[in-house]
Amino acid sequence: MASDYRSMWESLGLDLEAHDQLLQALPPTYGDVYLAQSDRPAGMEYFDFVINEIHGLRIQELQEHKARGGKVVGAFCVFVPEEIVRAAGGICIGLCSGIEIGAAQAEKVLPRNICPLIKSFMGFKLSRVCPYFESCDVVVGETTCDGKKKAFEILSDYVPVHVMETPQMKRAKDRSLWRSEVRDFMAYVEEIAGSRITKDSLGRAVREVNAKRRALMRLAELRKNTPSPISGKDCLLIEQIAMYDDVERFTAKVNELCDELETRVGEGRGADGAGAPRVIVSGTPMAIPNWKVPHIIESSGAAIVAEELCTGLRYFENTVPEDGADAERMLDDIAERYLDINCACFTPNGGRTEKLAQLAEEYKADGVIHCSLAFCDPYMVEANRVEKVLKERGIPLLKIETDYGQEDSGQLKTRLEAFLEMIG
Repeated sequence: MASDYRSMWESLGLDLEAHDQLLQALPPTYGDVYLAQSDRPAGMEYFDFVINEIHGLRIQELQEHKARGGKVVGAFCVFVPEEIVRAAGGICIGLCSGIEIGAAQAEKVLPRNICPLIKSFMGFKLSRVCPYFESCDVVVGETTCDGKKKAFEILSDYVPVHVMETPQMKRAKDRSLWRSEVRDFMAYVEEIAGSRITKDSLGRAVREVNAKRRALMRLAELRKNTPSPISGKDCLLIEQIAMYDDVERFTAKVNELCDELETRVGEGRGADGAGAPRVIVSGTPMAIPNWKVPHIIESSGAAIVAEELCTGLRYFENTVPEDGADAERMLDDIAERYLDINCACFTPNGGRTEKLAQLAEEYKADGVIHCSLAFCDPYMVEANRVEKVLKERGIPLLKIETDYGQEDSGQLKTRLEAFLEMIG
Protein backbone atom coordinates (compact mmCIF):
# COMPACT_ATOMS: atom_id res chain seq x y z
CA MET A 1 0.00 0.00 0.00
CA ALA A 2 1.11 3.55 -0.75
CA SER A 3 0.81 4.84 2.83
CA ASP A 4 1.23 3.58 6.36
CA TYR A 5 -2.25 2.97 7.72
CA ARG A 6 -1.23 1.18 10.92
CA SER A 7 -2.31 3.98 13.24
CA MET A 8 -5.73 4.01 11.53
CA TRP A 9 -6.09 0.23 11.84
CA GLU A 10 -5.03 0.41 15.48
CA SER A 11 -7.62 3.10 16.16
CA LEU A 12 -10.27 0.80 14.66
CA GLY A 13 -9.32 -1.95 17.10
CA LEU A 14 -7.87 -4.39 14.55
CA ASP A 15 -5.65 -7.24 15.71
CA LEU A 16 -2.60 -5.88 13.90
CA GLU A 17 -0.59 -9.10 14.01
CA ALA A 18 -3.43 -11.18 12.54
CA HIS A 19 -4.21 -8.40 10.04
CA ASP A 20 -0.58 -8.38 8.86
CA GLN A 21 -0.79 -12.11 8.21
CA LEU A 22 -3.97 -11.60 6.18
CA LEU A 23 -2.43 -8.87 4.00
CA GLN A 24 0.70 -10.94 3.41
CA ALA A 25 -1.44 -13.78 2.07
CA LEU A 26 -3.28 -11.65 -0.50
CA PRO A 27 -0.62 -10.10 -2.79
CA PRO A 28 0.88 -13.40 -4.11
CA THR A 29 -2.62 -14.71 -4.82
CA TYR A 30 -3.57 -11.56 -6.69
CA GLY A 31 -0.37 -11.58 -8.70
CA ASP A 32 -0.86 -15.20 -9.74
CA VAL A 33 -4.52 -14.81 -10.62
CA TYR A 34 -4.67 -11.33 -12.13
CA LEU A 35 -1.34 -9.67 -12.88
CA ALA A 36 -0.03 -12.74 -14.72
CA GLN A 37 -2.68 -12.29 -17.43
CA SER A 38 -1.31 -11.06 -20.76
CA ASP A 39 -2.64 -8.10 -22.76
CA ARG A 40 -4.99 -6.88 -20.04
CA PRO A 41 -6.91 -3.67 -20.77
CA ALA A 42 -5.08 -0.60 -19.49
CA GLY A 43 -8.26 0.42 -17.67
CA MET A 44 -7.76 -2.46 -15.23
CA GLU A 45 -4.98 -0.43 -13.60
CA TYR A 46 -7.54 1.44 -11.50
CA PHE A 47 -9.10 -1.77 -10.18
CA ASP A 48 -5.64 -3.19 -9.40
CA PHE A 49 -5.03 -0.01 -7.41
CA VAL A 50 -8.28 -0.48 -5.50
CA ILE A 51 -7.25 -4.00 -4.50
CA ASN A 52 -3.79 -2.80 -3.52
CA GLU A 53 -5.47 -0.25 -1.24
CA ILE A 54 -8.28 -2.59 -0.18
CA HIS A 55 -7.68 -1.98 3.53
CA GLY A 56 -6.08 1.43 3.08
CA LEU A 57 -7.41 4.33 1.06
CA ARG A 58 -11.07 3.27 1.02
CA ILE A 59 -11.03 2.73 4.79
CA GLN A 60 -9.46 6.17 5.18
CA GLU A 61 -12.28 7.62 3.06
CA LEU A 62 -14.84 5.93 5.31
CA GLN A 63 -13.20 7.40 8.41
CA GLU A 64 -13.23 10.88 6.84
CA HIS A 65 -16.91 10.41 6.01
CA LYS A 66 -17.62 9.43 9.62
CA ALA A 67 -15.61 12.40 10.92
CA ARG A 68 -18.02 14.64 8.95
CA GLY A 69 -20.95 13.00 10.71
CA GLY A 70 -21.81 10.44 8.02
CA LYS A 71 -22.78 6.85 8.72
CA VAL A 72 -21.41 3.63 7.27
CA VAL A 73 -23.80 0.72 6.68
CA GLY A 74 -22.41 -2.77 6.05
CA ALA A 75 -24.23 -5.51 4.16
CA PHE A 76 -23.73 -9.01 2.77
CA CYS A 77 -26.56 -9.18 0.30
CA VAL A 78 -27.90 -7.60 -2.89
CA PHE A 79 -31.30 -7.16 -1.22
CA VAL A 80 -30.13 -4.22 0.92
CA PRO A 81 -31.31 -1.05 -0.91
CA GLU A 82 -28.20 1.07 -1.37
CA GLU A 83 -30.33 3.94 -2.68
CA ILE A 84 -31.91 4.48 0.75
CA VAL A 85 -28.57 4.56 2.55
CA ARG A 86 -27.20 7.11 0.07
CA ALA A 87 -30.36 9.23 0.25
CA ALA A 88 -29.74 9.64 3.98
CA GLY A 89 -26.13 10.70 3.36
CA GLY A 90 -24.65 7.33 4.29
CA ILE A 91 -22.26 4.94 2.57
CA CYS A 92 -23.26 1.32 1.95
CA ILE A 93 -20.40 -1.18 1.77
CA GLY A 94 -19.99 -4.92 1.33
CA LEU A 95 -18.21 -6.71 4.17
CA CYS A 96 -15.31 -9.19 4.27
CA SER A 97 -16.23 -12.83 3.72
CA GLY A 98 -14.44 -14.50 0.81
CA ILE A 99 -11.61 -16.31 2.55
CA GLU A 100 -11.21 -18.92 5.26
CA ILE A 101 -10.16 -16.94 8.31
CA GLY A 102 -10.80 -16.95 12.04
CA ALA A 103 -12.38 -20.41 11.77
CA ALA A 104 -11.46 -21.31 15.35
CA GLN A 105 -13.15 -18.20 16.72
CA ALA A 106 -16.17 -18.64 14.43
CA GLU A 107 -16.64 -22.27 15.49
CA LYS A 108 -16.99 -21.14 19.11
CA VAL A 109 -20.34 -19.59 18.18
CA LEU A 110 -21.34 -21.44 14.97
CA PRO A 111 -21.64 -25.10 13.94
CA ARG A 112 -18.52 -26.47 12.28
CA ASN A 113 -20.41 -27.55 9.18
CA ILE A 114 -21.93 -24.28 8.02
CA CYS A 115 -21.66 -22.32 4.78
CA PRO A 116 -18.07 -20.98 4.35
CA LEU A 117 -19.40 -17.47 3.68
CA ILE A 118 -21.18 -17.34 7.03
CA LYS A 119 -18.24 -18.83 8.90
CA SER A 120 -15.94 -16.39 7.12
CA PHE A 121 -17.83 -13.21 8.01
CA MET A 122 -18.13 -14.32 11.61
CA GLY A 123 -14.43 -15.21 11.61
CA PHE A 124 -13.50 -11.79 10.23
CA LYS A 125 -15.50 -10.06 12.95
CA LEU A 126 -14.38 -12.19 15.89
CA SER A 127 -10.70 -12.13 14.89
CA ARG A 128 -10.86 -8.34 14.28
CA VAL A 129 -9.15 -8.30 10.88
CA CYS A 130 -11.78 -6.57 8.70
CA PRO A 131 -11.52 -2.75 8.78
CA TYR A 132 -14.85 -2.52 6.93
CA PHE A 133 -16.58 -4.36 9.77
CA GLU A 134 -14.90 -2.08 12.30
CA SER A 135 -15.96 1.01 10.35
CA CYS A 136 -19.64 0.10 10.33
CA ASP A 137 -22.22 1.90 12.41
CA VAL A 138 -24.66 -0.91 11.66
CA VAL A 139 -24.79 -4.16 9.68
CA VAL A 140 -27.94 -4.91 7.68
CA GLY A 141 -28.86 -8.56 7.47
CA GLU A 142 -31.62 -10.36 5.60
CA THR A 143 -33.46 -13.67 5.74
CA THR A 144 -32.33 -15.12 2.42
CA CYS A 145 -31.20 -18.36 4.12
CA ASP A 146 -31.62 -19.95 7.53
CA GLY A 147 -27.89 -19.93 8.27
CA LYS A 148 -27.51 -16.18 7.76
CA LYS A 149 -30.78 -15.48 9.54
CA LYS A 150 -29.59 -17.21 12.73
CA ALA A 151 -25.99 -15.98 12.39
CA PHE A 152 -27.20 -12.37 12.40
CA GLU A 153 -28.68 -13.00 15.86
CA ILE A 154 -25.21 -13.95 17.09
CA LEU A 155 -23.52 -11.15 15.15
CA SER A 156 -25.74 -8.66 16.97
CA ASP A 157 -23.74 -9.47 20.14
CA TYR A 158 -20.77 -7.69 18.52
CA VAL A 159 -22.21 -4.97 16.26
CA PRO A 160 -25.65 -3.34 15.83
CA VAL A 161 -27.66 -5.40 13.31
CA HIS A 162 -30.87 -4.55 11.48
CA VAL A 163 -32.54 -7.49 9.68
CA MET A 164 -34.83 -7.13 6.66
CA GLU A 165 -37.30 -9.96 6.20
CA THR A 166 -36.89 -11.07 2.60
CA PRO A 167 -39.99 -12.87 1.31
CA GLN A 168 -39.62 -16.45 0.07
CA MET A 169 -42.34 -16.12 -2.59
CA LYS A 170 -43.44 -13.37 -4.99
CA ARG A 171 -47.21 -13.27 -4.49
CA ALA A 172 -49.11 -10.02 -3.96
CA LYS A 173 -49.00 -10.41 -0.17
CA ASP A 174 -45.24 -11.09 -0.32
CA ARG A 175 -44.73 -7.92 -2.33
CA SER A 176 -46.78 -6.04 0.24
CA LEU A 177 -44.59 -7.46 3.04
CA TRP A 178 -41.41 -6.45 1.21
CA ARG A 179 -42.67 -2.92 0.58
CA SER A 180 -43.30 -2.58 4.32
CA GLU A 181 -39.80 -3.91 5.04
CA VAL A 182 -38.30 -1.31 2.69
CA ARG A 183 -40.27 1.45 4.45
CA ASP A 184 -39.15 0.19 7.86
CA PHE A 185 -35.58 0.16 6.61
CA MET A 186 -35.88 3.76 5.44
CA ALA A 187 -37.20 4.83 8.84
CA TYR A 188 -34.35 2.98 10.55
CA VAL A 189 -31.71 4.57 8.31
CA GLU A 190 -33.20 8.03 8.88
CA GLU A 191 -32.99 7.46 12.64
CA ILE A 192 -29.36 6.35 12.75
CA ALA A 193 -28.29 8.97 10.20
CA GLY A 194 -30.26 11.76 11.84
CA SER A 195 -31.28 12.82 8.36
CA ARG A 196 -34.68 12.98 6.70
CA ILE A 197 -34.91 11.34 3.28
CA THR A 198 -36.71 13.55 0.75
CA LYS A 199 -38.00 13.11 -2.78
CA ASP A 200 -34.95 14.98 -4.07
CA SER A 201 -32.36 13.05 -2.05
CA LEU A 202 -33.97 9.71 -2.94
CA GLY A 203 -34.22 10.67 -6.61
CA ARG A 204 -30.54 11.65 -6.70
CA ALA A 205 -29.52 8.38 -5.02
CA VAL A 206 -31.62 6.34 -7.46
CA ARG A 207 -29.95 8.06 -10.43
CA GLU A 208 -26.44 7.54 -8.99
CA VAL A 209 -26.92 3.85 -8.26
CA ASN A 210 -28.69 3.34 -11.59
CA ALA A 211 -25.68 4.90 -13.33
CA LYS A 212 -23.40 2.39 -11.60
CA ARG A 213 -25.61 -0.50 -12.66
CA ARG A 214 -25.84 0.77 -16.24
CA ALA A 215 -22.06 1.00 -16.44
CA LEU A 216 -21.79 -2.62 -15.27
CA MET A 217 -24.47 -3.64 -17.77
CA ARG A 218 -22.53 -1.87 -20.53
CA LEU A 219 -19.50 -3.93 -19.53
CA ALA A 220 -21.60 -7.10 -19.56
CA GLU A 221 -22.98 -6.33 -23.03
CA LEU A 222 -19.45 -6.00 -24.42
CA ARG A 223 -18.74 -9.58 -23.34
CA LYS A 224 -21.31 -10.83 -25.84
CA ASN A 225 -18.71 -10.21 -28.55
CA THR A 226 -16.58 -13.08 -29.84
CA PRO A 227 -13.92 -12.98 -28.63
CA SER A 228 -14.86 -11.28 -25.37
CA PRO A 229 -12.61 -8.19 -25.00
CA ILE A 230 -11.95 -8.84 -21.30
CA SER A 231 -11.44 -11.89 -19.12
CA GLY A 232 -14.14 -13.22 -16.83
CA LYS A 233 -11.75 -12.96 -13.89
CA ASP A 234 -11.29 -9.22 -14.49
CA CYS A 235 -15.05 -8.73 -14.75
CA LEU A 236 -15.70 -10.65 -11.53
CA LEU A 237 -13.13 -8.44 -9.81
CA ILE A 238 -14.93 -5.30 -11.01
CA GLU A 239 -18.28 -6.68 -9.87
CA GLN A 240 -16.84 -7.46 -6.44
CA ILE A 241 -15.34 -3.97 -6.12
CA ALA A 242 -18.72 -2.44 -7.09
CA MET A 243 -20.02 -3.31 -3.65
CA TYR A 244 -17.70 -1.10 -1.65
CA ASP A 245 -16.03 1.50 -3.88
CA ASP A 246 -17.15 5.13 -4.14
CA VAL A 247 -20.20 5.01 -6.43
CA GLU A 248 -19.49 7.95 -8.74
CA ARG A 249 -15.75 7.27 -9.09
CA PHE A 250 -16.39 3.59 -9.76
CA THR A 251 -19.03 4.41 -12.39
CA ALA A 252 -16.65 6.73 -14.21
CA LYS A 253 -13.83 4.16 -14.19
CA VAL A 254 -16.06 1.36 -15.51
CA ASN A 255 -17.26 3.61 -18.34
CA GLU A 256 -13.64 4.56 -19.17
CA LEU A 257 -12.81 0.85 -19.32
CA CYS A 258 -15.80 0.22 -21.59
CA ASP A 259 -14.58 2.95 -23.98
CA GLU A 260 -11.28 1.07 -24.24
CA LEU A 261 -13.02 -2.28 -24.65
CA GLU A 262 -15.13 -0.95 -27.52
CA THR A 263 -11.87 -0.14 -29.32
CA ARG A 264 -10.57 -3.63 -28.62
CA VAL A 265 -13.77 -5.12 -30.02
CA GLY A 266 -13.29 -3.09 -33.20
CA GLU A 267 -9.73 -4.42 -33.47
CA GLY A 268 -10.86 -8.00 -32.86
CA ARG A 269 -8.73 -8.25 -29.71
CA GLY A 270 -9.95 -10.63 -27.05
CA ALA A 271 -8.89 -11.99 -23.70
CA ASP A 272 -9.44 -15.59 -24.72
CA GLY A 273 -7.80 -17.69 -27.39
CA ALA A 274 -9.47 -18.44 -30.72
CA GLY A 275 -12.23 -20.99 -30.31
CA ALA A 276 -12.12 -20.99 -26.51
CA PRO A 277 -15.27 -22.52 -24.99
CA ARG A 278 -17.58 -19.80 -23.66
CA VAL A 279 -19.15 -20.52 -20.27
CA ILE A 280 -21.48 -18.84 -17.79
CA VAL A 281 -20.80 -19.25 -14.09
CA SER A 282 -23.89 -19.49 -11.88
CA GLY A 283 -24.59 -20.16 -8.21
CA THR A 284 -23.51 -18.69 -4.89
CA PRO A 285 -21.78 -15.28 -4.65
CA MET A 286 -17.98 -15.00 -4.80
CA ALA A 287 -16.71 -12.36 -2.40
CA ILE A 288 -13.12 -11.06 -2.55
CA PRO A 289 -10.71 -12.94 -2.64
CA ASN A 290 -12.70 -15.99 -3.73
CA TRP A 291 -11.28 -16.28 -7.27
CA LYS A 292 -10.42 -20.00 -7.18
CA VAL A 293 -12.99 -21.47 -9.57
CA PRO A 294 -12.89 -18.65 -12.19
CA HIS A 295 -9.08 -18.88 -12.20
CA ILE A 296 -9.16 -22.64 -12.78
CA ILE A 297 -11.77 -22.27 -15.54
CA GLU A 298 -9.89 -19.61 -17.48
CA SER A 299 -6.43 -21.11 -16.93
CA SER A 300 -7.91 -24.31 -18.42
CA GLY A 301 -8.57 -22.48 -21.68
CA ALA A 302 -12.19 -21.36 -21.39
CA ALA A 303 -13.67 -17.86 -21.38
CA ILE A 304 -16.20 -16.87 -18.73
CA VAL A 305 -18.64 -14.53 -20.50
CA ALA A 306 -21.16 -13.87 -17.69
CA GLU A 307 -21.73 -14.42 -13.99
CA GLU A 308 -25.29 -15.31 -12.95
CA LEU A 309 -24.32 -14.52 -9.36
CA CYS A 310 -25.00 -11.90 -6.71
CA THR A 311 -21.44 -10.77 -7.51
CA GLY A 312 -22.60 -10.51 -11.12
CA LEU A 313 -25.76 -9.94 -13.11
CA ARG A 314 -28.16 -10.27 -10.17
CA TYR A 315 -26.54 -7.15 -8.68
CA PHE A 316 -26.94 -4.83 -11.66
CA GLU A 317 -29.25 -6.17 -14.37
CA ASN A 318 -32.31 -4.23 -13.16
CA THR A 319 -32.63 -0.52 -12.44
CA VAL A 320 -35.14 1.58 -10.53
CA PRO A 321 -37.52 3.84 -12.54
CA GLU A 322 -36.37 7.46 -12.30
CA ASP A 323 -39.73 9.13 -12.88
CA GLY A 324 -41.34 8.49 -9.48
CA ALA A 325 -43.77 11.31 -8.67
CA ASP A 326 -42.95 11.33 -4.96
CA ALA A 327 -40.91 9.51 -2.31
CA GLU A 328 -43.69 6.97 -1.70
CA ARG A 329 -43.79 5.99 -5.39
CA MET A 330 -39.99 5.79 -5.44
CA LEU A 331 -39.97 3.46 -2.45
CA ASP A 332 -42.46 1.17 -4.20
CA ASP A 333 -40.26 1.21 -7.32
CA ILE A 334 -37.19 0.38 -5.23
CA ALA A 335 -39.02 -2.49 -3.55
CA GLU A 336 -40.16 -3.88 -6.91
CA ARG A 337 -36.66 -3.65 -8.36
CA TYR A 338 -35.14 -5.65 -5.52
CA LEU A 339 -37.88 -8.27 -5.47
CA ASP A 340 -37.19 -8.97 -9.15
CA ILE A 341 -33.81 -10.47 -8.17
CA ASN A 342 -33.76 -14.20 -8.91
CA CYS A 343 -32.19 -15.38 -5.63
CA ALA A 344 -32.44 -19.09 -4.80
CA CYS A 345 -34.27 -18.12 -1.59
CA PHE A 346 -37.49 -17.88 -3.65
CA THR A 347 -39.91 -20.71 -4.36
CA PRO A 348 -40.80 -21.40 -7.05
CA ASN A 349 -37.90 -19.71 -8.80
CA GLY A 350 -38.58 -20.28 -12.47
CA GLY A 351 -37.31 -16.78 -13.23
CA ARG A 352 -33.76 -17.87 -12.51
CA THR A 353 -33.77 -20.95 -14.69
CA GLU A 354 -35.44 -19.09 -17.55
CA LYS A 355 -32.91 -16.30 -17.18
CA LEU A 356 -30.01 -18.76 -17.37
CA ALA A 357 -31.35 -20.28 -20.58
CA GLN A 358 -31.82 -16.77 -22.01
CA LEU A 359 -28.28 -15.77 -21.01
CA ALA A 360 -26.79 -18.86 -22.63
CA GLU A 361 -28.36 -17.81 -25.93
CA GLU A 362 -27.54 -14.10 -25.67
CA TYR A 363 -23.90 -14.67 -24.67
CA LYS A 364 -23.43 -17.57 -27.12
CA ALA A 365 -22.36 -19.79 -24.21
CA ASP A 366 -21.31 -23.37 -24.83
CA GLY A 367 -22.20 -24.40 -21.28
CA VAL A 368 -23.02 -23.39 -17.72
CA ILE A 369 -20.95 -24.13 -14.62
CA HIS A 370 -23.09 -24.20 -11.49
CA CYS A 371 -20.83 -23.48 -8.51
CA SER A 372 -22.17 -23.81 -4.95
CA LEU A 373 -20.42 -23.26 -1.67
CA ALA A 374 -20.56 -26.30 0.60
CA PHE A 375 -23.62 -26.34 2.90
CA CYS A 376 -25.34 -23.61 0.82
CA ASP A 377 -28.69 -25.41 0.69
CA PRO A 378 -30.67 -22.93 -1.47
CA TYR A 379 -28.26 -23.08 -4.41
CA MET A 380 -27.22 -26.72 -3.96
CA VAL A 381 -30.84 -27.91 -3.97
CA GLU A 382 -31.94 -25.54 -6.74
CA ALA A 383 -29.19 -26.99 -8.97
CA ASN A 384 -31.68 -29.81 -9.66
CA ARG A 385 -34.18 -27.40 -11.28
CA VAL A 386 -31.39 -25.63 -13.15
CA GLU A 387 -30.11 -28.93 -14.53
CA LYS A 388 -33.60 -30.01 -15.60
CA VAL A 389 -34.40 -26.81 -17.50
CA LEU A 390 -30.99 -26.52 -19.17
CA LYS A 391 -31.10 -30.18 -20.22
CA GLU A 392 -34.47 -29.56 -21.89
CA ARG A 393 -32.85 -26.69 -23.82
CA GLY A 394 -29.78 -28.74 -24.75
CA ILE A 395 -27.41 -26.55 -22.71
CA PRO A 396 -24.56 -28.53 -21.06
CA LEU A 397 -24.19 -28.05 -17.30
CA LEU A 398 -21.50 -28.96 -14.79
CA LYS A 399 -22.38 -28.85 -11.08
CA ILE A 400 -19.54 -28.33 -8.62
CA GLU A 401 -19.40 -27.82 -4.87
CA THR A 402 -16.45 -26.21 -3.15
CA ASP A 403 -15.29 -24.00 -0.27
CA TYR A 404 -12.62 -21.37 0.37
CA GLY A 405 -9.80 -23.89 0.77
CA GLN A 406 -7.37 -24.85 -1.99
CA GLU A 407 -7.29 -28.58 -1.24
CA ASP A 408 -9.82 -29.45 -3.96
CA SER A 409 -8.15 -27.38 -6.71
CA GLY A 410 -6.66 -30.41 -8.47
CA GLN A 411 -9.92 -32.33 -8.43
CA LEU A 412 -11.86 -29.29 -9.67
CA LYS A 413 -9.38 -28.72 -12.48
CA THR A 414 -9.73 -32.33 -13.64
CA ARG A 415 -13.53 -32.11 -13.71
CA LEU A 416 -13.56 -28.68 -15.36
CA GLU A 417 -11.09 -29.73 -18.05
CA ALA A 418 -13.20 -32.79 -18.86
CA PHE A 419 -16.32 -30.61 -19.13
CA LEU A 420 -14.58 -28.05 -21.34
CA GLU A 421 -13.25 -30.79 -23.60
CA MET A 422 -16.80 -32.10 -23.97
CA ILE A 423 -18.31 -28.73 -24.95
CA GLY A 424 -15.31 -27.34 -26.83
